[in-house]
Amino acid sequence: FCCISLSDLLTPWPVIENRLQAAAQGDFVVAFYNPRSQRRTEGIRQAQAILLQHRDPTTPVAIAKNLYREGESIHITTLGHMDPEAIDMLTLVLVGNSSSLIYPSGELKQGQPRWIITPRGYANKKPG
Repeated sequence: FCCISLSDLLTPWPVIENRLQAAAQGDFVVAFYNPRSQRRTEGIRQAQAILLQHRDPTTPVAIAKNLYREGESIHITTLGHMDPEAIDMLTLVLVGNSSSLIYPSGELKQGQPRWIITPRGYANKKPG
């Protein structure tokens, strides 16, 4: 996986965009931090658009807000349905790769959690 800051205060946007392209082309699970502020609202939209050039819109996404703080929430969605307006500076955005899946799929029972799982690839490992 890789972590990418979307803040362009100290890093020029073209550098961030190159990192986004490389992560998307490399099929990495991506964690975005500093994804959006009151002034910087377009970076997360551009990141979503870049990832959608290389990933299926059904790619799992976790939007984790206020982790370990009052009001903590974790919302599981997809790259195609991710709402940039729901994201702020206290949000960590995790985007799965082509192997990631949402578990369980379908309808949930009351209080049942939903997870994003990315298998490690042992099924593809050759013996020897």
